[in-house]
Amino acid sequence: MKKQTDIGEKTNIVLITTDQQRFDTIGAYGFDFAKTPNLDTLANDCTMYSQAYSPNPACVPARHNIITGLPCRYHTFAKNYFENETQIPYDIPTFPHILSDQGYDTIAIGKMHFSPTRRSNGFNKLYLMEEIPRYRDDDEYAQYLEQQDLGNIQSLHGVRHLLYMYPQQSLIPEMHHGSKWVANKTIEAIRLNRGTRPFMLWSSFIEPHPPFDVPEEFSHLYDDVDLPDMYESDTPVGAIAEENKTIAQGMTQEQLRRAKQLYYCAVSYVDHQVGRIIKELKSAGLYDDTMIIFTSDHGEMLGDNGTFQKFLPYDASTHVPMMVKFPKNRKGTVPEDSFVDLNDLLPTILDVAGCPYPAEYHLPGESLLAPNPEKDRSLQYVEYQMEEQRWVSLRTHEYKYNYYYGGGKEELFHLSEDAREQRNLLADKNQEARSIADMLRKKLIELEYAQGLPGGVENGDFVIRKNYEPSMYAERNFPIFPSHLSAEESRNMIGLVDEMIMATKNEPTVHLNDFNLTELPGVQ
Repeated sequence: MKKQTDIGEKTNIVLITTDQQRFDTIGAYGFDFAKTPNLDTLANDCTMYSQAYSPNPACVPARHNIITGLPCRYHTFAKNYFENETQIPYDIPTFPHILSDQGYDTIAIGKMHFSPTRRSNGFNKLYLMEEIPRYRDDDEYAQYLEQQDLGNIQSLHGVRHLLYMYPQQSLIPEMHHGSKWVANKTIEAIRLNRGTRPFMLWSSFIEPHPPFDVPEEFSHLYDDVDLPDMYESDTPVGAIAEENKTIAQGMTQEQLRRAKQLYYCAVSYVDHQVGRIIKELKSAGLYDDTMIIFTSDHGEMLGDNGTFQKFLPYDASTHVPMMVKFPKNRKGTVPEDSFVDLNDLLPTILDVAGCPYPAEYHLPGESLLAPNPEKDRSLQYVEYQMEEQRWVSLRTHEYKYNYYYGGGKEELFHLSEDAREQRNLLADKNQEARSIADMLRKKLIELEYAQGLPGGVENGDFVIRKNYEPSMYAERNFPIFPSHLSAEESRNMIGLVDEMIMATKNEPTVHLNDFNLTELPGVQ
C-alpha cells in the first residue's frame, strides 16, 4: 500500500452527520423557512448535492454503509439491530482502519450505533453518545452527565416511551445537552491535535431523531413560521408505511404541528453547534486545508403520506442533505444535481487522504473527486430489510419504482409531476405506466442481483414472498442503563412518570391524563 512520506501534508477530514434529517431542512437548499445560518454560511464553500440519498434508510445499516462503503450483503446489517446480533466481518476494511494505518488520528464522537457497541471499527478514539445506552460505563456522554450531577436522569435524549413523537423539551440543561456535548468534544479534539498529525473526525449528532428533546432556549424558533403541511397519499400505501403510521397514533393535529416545529428546532440547534465547530477550525487555521462533509443517515417522513419515521422508499425517508467542502486546490467532478449517496463517502475520504482501497470488494460508490468518473449517476438504488419486509427502489430524475418482496407489490411515481409521491400510477392499471415500470423493474433486478441480499432474484426476476402483515407498533423502549446500576443508584433515579411531567411541563398541547401510565414499569 502506498504511504506518504510526510504525514503533515495529508488533508484533515471532518465528517458531520445528523440522524434522521430530511432534505428540506436547510435554508441554503432553497427552503427559506429553515433557520440554519451556520450551514448556510458553510454552503458558500461547499459543493451542495441536491440529489443525495441514503442507500438504506435506517440508522444502523446506513452507518455501516458509510464506514465500509459496502451494502448490507457484505457488512450484514440489513435493518436496525440493538443487541449485538450481527457484526461486520473481520475481512472488511473500514475507512477509519485504512486512515489510521496511514498515520491519521481517527476520532469518533457521538452516536455510532456500532455492534458491539464499543467496537472501534478502526477509530483510535471513541467517545460515544448512544440513544439508549445499555451500560453507563460504555457511554462517555452518560458518564459526563453523572460527573455534572445529572446522573439521576434516565431519559438522556428525551422520553421515548409513550411520548416518542409527542412535543417535549429536554430534561438536560442546554449547557449539558447531548448536541452541545458532541460539539464540545469535537472542539476539544481539534485543540488537542494542535496540528501534530492529520486527523479524521466523525462528529455524529442524535438530533433531529425523535424524541425531539430540544432545550427550552431553542424550542420556539418556529412558532411563527409556516412549515410545509403534512399530506395524505391519494392511493394506498404499503404495509410498512401503514405500520409507520401507528408511531403517532392518538396525536392531535395540534400536537403533530407542534412536534414538527420541534423537529425543525432540533435541526436549528444542531446548526448552532456546527457553527461552533467551523469557528474552531478557522481559529486553529485548519479550515482551508480540511475537507468537511455534512450529511445525514436518512430522513424522516414527519407526517408525509400520513406516515412517520424512516424505513420507507419515499423521498422524505431517503433524500438527505449532503454538502462537501473539498480541501483547497481540489474540486469535485460530480455535478451537484447528479445522484450521490452515502456509499460515495468512503472512496471520497480515501481519495482525499491519498489511501488506496486495500480489498477486493467492488465498491458501489465512487470518489466525488474521481478524475474520470465511471459510476452511473443517472439513477439511484435503495434497499431496506430482508425476507417479506424487504423492499428495493430505483429512482431516476423523472420516476421512482418500488418493489416490495412481501406479496410482490409495486409502486411507480412520476416525480416530475408528483414530487410528493402521493399517487401510485400502477394503482390504475394504466398500460403506459406499466411499460415504464417494467423498464425500471428490469434495471432494478440487475442492481438487486449485483448489490442486494442473495436470494432476492431467481431466473432473472424478483422472488415473491408471503405478504407482510403490519404490526401496530408503539415505541416502548425504556431506559436500560439504570437496571445495571447499584441498588442505591437505581433508587436515586428520577421516576419515569416524573420525567414525563418534566419533559412536557412547557408543552401545553400534551396532557398526561391522556396516557395509560400503567404501561410504565412499576406504575400501578
